[in-house]
Amino acid sequence: MARIAHQQSEASPAPAALAEPRIIRKAEPVAAAAQERRRGRGALSNPSGRFEGERREDVDDGWSGLEQLEVFRTEITHERPKKIITRNESPDISFDRSINPYRGCEHGCVYCFARPTHAYMGLSPGLDFETRLFVKDGAAELLERELSAPNYQPRTIAIGTNTDPYQPIEKQHRIMRSVLEVLARFNHPVGIVTKSALVTRDIDLLAPMAAKGLAKVALSITTLDRALARTMEPRASTPQRRLDAIRQLAEAGIPAQVMVAPIIPAVTDAEMETILRRAHEAGAREAGYVMLRLPLEVEDIFGQWLLAHFPDKYRHVLSLVRSMREGKAYDAAWGKRMTGTGPYAWMTARRFEIACKALGLNQDKRRLRIDLFNAPQKPGAQLSLF
Repeated sequence: MARIAHQQSEASPAPAALAEPRIIRKAEPVAAAAQERRRGRGALSNPSGRFEGERREDVDDGWSGLEQLEVFRTEITHERPKKIITRNESPDISFDRSINPYRGCEHGCVYCFARPTHAYMGLSPGLDFETRLFVKDGAAELLERELSAPNYQPRTIAIGTNTDPYQPIEKQHRIMRSVLEVLARFNHPVGIVTKSALVTRDIDLLAPMAAKGLAKVALSITTLDRALARTMEPRASTPQRRLDAIRQLAEAGIPAQVMVAPIIPAVTDAEMETILRRAHEAGAREAGYVMLRLPLEVEDIFGQWLLAHFPDKYRHVLSLVRSMREGKAYDAAWGKRMTGTGPYAWMTARRFEIACKALGLNQDKRRLRIDLFNAPQKPGAQLSLF
């Protein structure tokens, strides 16, 4: 097995016509050795990042086979960021600040819109994204310092908006747990999105915060089909475990929300009403949805997966995706990127609204409180006279 390099093209290929989605070649031979290398991973390939000068790929040179290559194992890199709160000005989302305890995500969701961010690290948005992870050491100390700044104005901090804070490595590194401890001590509001039942580990912190109106949790459910979830989001909690997590959160008094995200046309879209109903039965009282997004390298990575698992639906799925993006695989324009436009997007939105109304979802959306925020005095600090 040899690795060859090609010069990267400076310009990305033009978007394909609506009726003719561009053909994505299969990433590797569907051989037992190739599958074994990727066991428990979502992406089928490891393409070079878009900022690299060369594109590298493995080819069989006749000297050795795939069985000679090591399996993709999770590798951890520790980093010390200078800041932990990230700001944004997007009108598409309900928060202006967020925290991401990790870079990369071991869940390996093949459709993940965050995959292209790994290119900034000189790594691949493919298998590197789910195997070469970064842990943000000292996140709790940074957060405490930023919240203690004299000019800090509290607003809900969202966690889980890029990579999942409760991905498997959280069991060992507990960065999310340490961040929650700081937020609880400061009486700071937090909204969490996750695909992991591990969130129930922190009910002891979240329940008292929720009782004060400071916390809510959303579980993202893409499909209720366990076999489909296993190939599409291989290391995330099973759909049933996510429903069980909603139930446990709700029973603990923590506002639970379900996110039908992403909705994949012609693959998971038919399940939307069932997911909403099952989540409501488990205790969810709020719901949201996000249409599939395929920015940058995600288009090829998802296309390879689609071609491998749903070859008969490949053209149809991508045609529907492009029908919502004015002929493109992705449109980053505010107001369009999360839901899309056109007849299919309109129909999906109406289905969601009707289902939520029938179930009584989103009747009373809970707003988190910011008036309880209080920066604790550090030991030995001079007390204020007023």
